[in-house]
Amino acid sequence: MEIPGQPRVEIVVPVKNEENDLGPNIRRLREFLDTAFPFPAEVCIADNGSTDATYEIGMLLASELPGVRIVRLEQSGRGRALKQVWSASSAEVLAYMDVDLSTNLNALLPLVAPLLAGHSDVAIGTRLAKSSRVVRRPKREFISRSYNLLLRATLSAHFSDAQCGFKAIRADVARELLPLVEDTNWFFDTELLVLAEKAGLRIHEVPVDWIDDLDSRVAIAKTVGEDLRGIARLMRSRVDLEPVRQKYGRPRMLDPRTAFAARVLRFCAIGVLSTAAYALIYLILRQGMPAQVANLLALLITAIGNTTLNRRFTFGVTGVEGRWRHQLRGLVAFGIGWSLTAASLWLLHTAVTTPHQAVEVTVLTLANLAATVVRFSLFQTWVFDDDAPTLPAFEPPAVLDQTRSN
Repeated sequence: MEIPGQPRVEIVVPVKNEENDLGPNIRRLREFLDTAFPFPAEVCIADNGSTDATYEIGMLLASELPGVRIVRLEQSGRGRALKQVWSASSAEVLAYMDVDLSTNLNALLPLVAPLLAGHSDVAIGTRLAKSSRVVRRPKREFISRSYNLLLRATLSAHFSDAQCGFKAIRADVARELLPLVEDTNWFFDTELLVLAEKAGLRIHEVPVDWIDDLDSRVAIAKTVGEDLRGIARLMRSRVDLEPVRQKYGRPRMLDPRTAFAARVLRFCAIGVLSTAAYALIYLILRQGMPAQVANLLALLITAIGNTTLNRRFTFGVTGVEGRWRHQLRGLVAFGIGWSLTAASLWLLHTAVTTPHQAVEVTVLTLANLAATVVRFSLFQTWVFDDDAPTLPAFEPPAVLDQTRSN
């Protein structure tokens, strides 16, 4: 039963030193909600640590515009602001958007409707869908796509866009999930989504039209550093999500082809990292030793790290049980790879008496990449076969609609 005057949706706009954009954009948002949005909605300006006139402008807006309020936090941090306001809200659905309104507001109803209907638990805007229309600088596009690819490779994330400032969550789900989120800044979104996905919650994605804010003051280098530390923390994290999973989670039915493709993607990402490390180590060692010796040592050094990373992230094997067996088998797999690279090096030196080091590195890198296919087959069928989780069995699409439980 809907309570008169009770907002069903609360939209939080986190701000810090936004005195220029705050007034016109909050008025624009409020006008849209009053004229084009079918559900009662409240706007909360969450001022986190502004030192300009942002708070005073927000106070004037709150006194002038019905359905607008402001909350002041002395400490900065977008995640901190969202966590505090969402935790105290009485609305059914909690949303947030950036103050620059880069996302077209017409996407708001598709964002919150599945949550109000109970179909989904979390909803995100995505700029990476084929139907999204996005205008932004190539540098920001590259960083965004690289970041989301990194999340897939390291945390097995399946959502497409972690950083779009346009998200919503059901209030009942938020009450369970927010206490588990540690980050209070820009990584808050990513951590929330990763925990939601691991708990089996349903994440709804909405393609959005999005225009880059040329006046964005996000410190990219600092944010990237925070994100990398956040990813490393989540990789080690052992958060107990079982209560959330039992209450709201749904089994995720994957086509085995999708699961296999994800496994291959993670293996390739680790392989690229290992190949780059191998080439660098080889060049360093080659300064003081013969090519074959430098090749063997470079492979041995990268072999242990490669097996460790694949054990944890590609094949999902955790704990210490079987670790040494896996390492020994991994060394055998790399021994086969070494034989391929050694043979290619021998052929090169047979054809050219004194090849340039750049040619050596190119030939060895290509041979190493070719050996990757052999190593993956061995990892899949032999190295981790006793301990790695099996790929899911295929479920017909019709079964997916039956996984909802209330």
